[in-house]
Amino acid sequence: MNTVLALSGDSGSRVLRTHSDPDSDSHWCFMHAERAAPIARRPCFHLLLIKEIREFQMRLCANIRQQAEAGLAPLLGHVVLASDAPVFNLGGDLDLFARLIRARDRQHLMAYARSCVEGVYAFHAGLDVGLHSVALVQGDALGGGFEAALSCNTIVAETGVGMGLPEVLFDLFPGMGAYSFLSRRVGPTQAERMMLSGNIYSSEELYKLGVVDVLAPRGEGAAAVQDVIRRNRRIPHARRAMQRVAQVGGSPITLDELMRITEIWVDTAMRLGEKSLRTMERLVRAQTKRANGEGENDAVAMVEASATEPRQSVRFQ
Repeated sequence: MNTVLALSGDSGSRVLRTHSDPDSDSHWCFMHAERAAPIARRPCFHLLLIKEIREFQMRLCANIRQQAEAGLAPLLGHVVLASDAPVFNLGGDLDLFARLIRARDRQHLMAYARSCVEGVYAFHAGLDVGLHSVALVQGDALGGGFEAALSCNTIVAETGVGMGLPEVLFDLFPGMGAYSFLSRRVGPTQAERMMLSGNIYSSEELYKLGVVDVLAPRGEGAAAVQDVIRRNRRIPHARRAMQRVAQVGGSPITLDELMRITEIWVDTAMRLGEKSLRTMERLVRAQTKRANGEGENDAVAMVEASATEPRQSVRFQ
């Protein structure tokens, strides 16, 4: 569903399609590569996808540091997180969560959560090499998928996309960065309200709230990202300086902050009862049907189908 300029290179990953465009100093990674369909049915953050994103991030970081040592690093580069699937990402691997919670396996649940936090923090921090991160959201982003988008410096979303944090449906909260990233965009009170409501918001609503930075017509998201890159490259010193100002002048998000919150998430998850785990499993079935083209093609309907009680999407006038 994505159309971008002809880009060079591919890591050969199984579930992540990656390309670099030397003309614009941009590096693109597309989750849920089509060739991965037999490997992972649901477009969520399963272990293989997390592993390949972290490998991509570390490989790109090392390459840019080598360029810097040779005096060849660009003034401002970009890293773009996108998706090859009809959705951006449906969130954490709920099937894995339920199995680990039932097995009382806190160690592996914590390892999963920490890997996710390392990934979102890397996008937030520009991979520690001054990159400007962009989320290209062309399909629904739920739970951890929304958190991944929020971790990026700029969110470009197409119209008609649903985004939200439905974890409260199974008595959990989004624990891989949602509070930290959202509260910096809309304030702590609104962030908490969004996290505890379970509502799914449209991209248009989130643009009005200031969560989405660029709203593009359907099918024009990739072109909008290219426009963001061109604008930033015209003012590379100012753009990089503003990223530093945001850290100094505001309340900087640290890896330690995210890790401490995700530990609370793990402790909370380990206390969930059978009712919550069954709700997780209903959501997994709804995700699987959607991935196979059998279920609802609407984020609100999919979440409501998995919930014990239907929930309504918030609408702003």
